[in-house]
Order: sequence, then structure tokens, then C-alpha cells
Amino acid sequence: MKIKYTKLYLDLCVYNRPFDFQGYDRIALESNAFIYLLEKIEKGNYSLAVSDALFFENNKNPNDQKKRYIFSYFKLAEENIKIDVIDVARAKELVKSGFNEMDALHIVMAEKSKADYFITCDDKIVKLYRKHIDLIRIKILNILEFIALEAI
Repeated sequence: MKIKYTKLYLDLCVYNRPFDFQGYDRIALESNAFIYLLEKIEKGNYSLAVSDALFFENNKNPNDQKKRYIFSYFKLAEENIKIDVIDVARAKELVKSGFNEMDALHIVMAEKSKADYFITCDDKIVKLYRKHIDLIRIKILNILEFIALEAI
């Protein structure tokens, strides 16, 4: 099931992964997977969507250097999805299912972008997605799960 040209929406935790402590195997693997995805995006194998929600959340990062690096990754995106009132209402629906407000808004932005996948490093998001799969309009995968799909 080789993945064809695909649009991705990456959760902010994915962009932050290379800045996390790399002494744990999973974190190092997810960091490398993120770098691999960036290379694929730069080559045009995948397209990237970002949103106002990503800009807003990244802007709260107290580390200016990390913040600048992550903003530079956003420049690879082919589109920036704007937040509308209807998006906030949809996010509130997801919050009722257990997602936190920011995660819910990211999921809504990914849905709105018509991305093929919402990629995250957050196990709670993946677990809630699997529990409420009928409510979510986008496939949500951990970054390593996504990379594994490409290898099939």
C-alpha cells in the first residue's frame, strides 16, 4: 500500500520533536521520521498544510530559537488554513469527546485543509481518534505509523 502524493497536516508536537531530549529511542525515531518527511515535502512527494492554529500555538513557545526554526518549517506549506467561527464550533464538538481545545482545533484545521493525514506524536490524540473514528473526518496516525505505511 505505497502512499501516493499525499497532503499532510502535522501536529505541532511533530515540529517540536527534534528539539526534545533525544536519549529515548522513540523520540529519536520520531525526530528522524520528521526530518525524513521534511525532505519528502521539499522534493514534492508530499504537500503540507499549516493553519492559523499552528502559528498561534508556536507563537507561545518561550524559546525564540525553536520558535523561529518551526516557523521556517511552516514556509514549506502550500497552504495556510484560516480559522472561521464554524471551525471553532466543530472544535467544541471534538472537545466533548475528550480532545483538548488546541488538539481539537488542529484536527478541524486538518479536516478543513482536506489533508489525507493528520500526523502526531501524541498518543492521547491517536487513542481518542480510534475511540471516536466515526466523528473524525481525517485519518490520524502517529508519525512512525505513517512512515511504516510508506514502506508497505
